[in-house]
Amino acid sequence: MTSKGRITLPMSVRKALGLRPGAKMEFIAQGDGFKVVALDTHVSTLKGRFAGRVANPVNLEAMDPASDLDPTL
Repeated sequence: MTSKGRITLPMSVRKALGLRPGAKMEFIAQGDGFKVVALDTHVSTLKGRFAGRVANPVNLEAMDPASDLDPTL
């Protein structure tokens, strides 16, 4: 790791993740380590990205009252 916190990923890892120069990545805490995920700019790649991160997920019925609030507040 450099003094600026930059790391070098081995070429095998870059190829496996499909990373190119300028690519963005996310480091997700998992147990006693981290999972490295390549970020894509297409919205479809977000499906499931946040699954399991919320201790008490909110269901649609609980969201409905919030949709009735005045948007100017």
